Amino acid sequence: MTTESRRAARQKLVLDHFHDEVRQDWDQVLSTFPHPHYELIPTMTVHDGDSEVRGYYHDTRIAFPDQDHEIIALRHSDDAVIAEFWLLGTHRGPLGSIPPTGSRFRVRMTAYFLFDTEENLVCERVYFDSLTLLKQLIGGIDKKNPRNWPLIVRCLRGLLKMSGQPPHPSLVNTPPADLP
Repeated sequence: MTTESRRAARQKLVLDHFHDEVRQDWDQVLSTFPHPHYELIPTMTVHDGDSEVRGYYHDTRIAFPDQDHEIIALRHSDDAVIAEFWLLGTHRGPLGSIPPTGSRFRVRMTAYFLFDTEENLVCERVYFDSLTLLKQLIGGIDKKNPRNWPLIVRCLRGLLKMSGQPPHPSLVNTPPADLP
């Protein structure tokens, strides 16, 4: 059973992590992990280690330089802090193969901040509805204006290209739960 002092320490770490992400202080964010590791379930991608996670931060802040969040709730389990939050921003740069649309987004997300037995943050596992995000990014384009049609086509091509990527094996080759 997790103690109140452990819960408080974990919660502080998670809140500091969120705060430093908004400030884009990557050294501070990375200091919350002994080994940075992100799992993005909707895209079935893993960013493991300092350089991969820094690349993820770089790419997402190119796409959404004003990315921010609004925390809805924090919950605690024996090995995790579960954060529900709104992620928001403006699509100013490419998101993978999807060109910038200039659209604002606000998407509800859940992140599991997983801790090992030594109280180290070992993984941030993020869940969100990618269709909600894509609808907001592409839905903000004026489709009646013929000048925007090439952008819409480039967005659709980008989506198709990104959907052809294979999932990370660690996210699909999972053992069944060991339930009593």
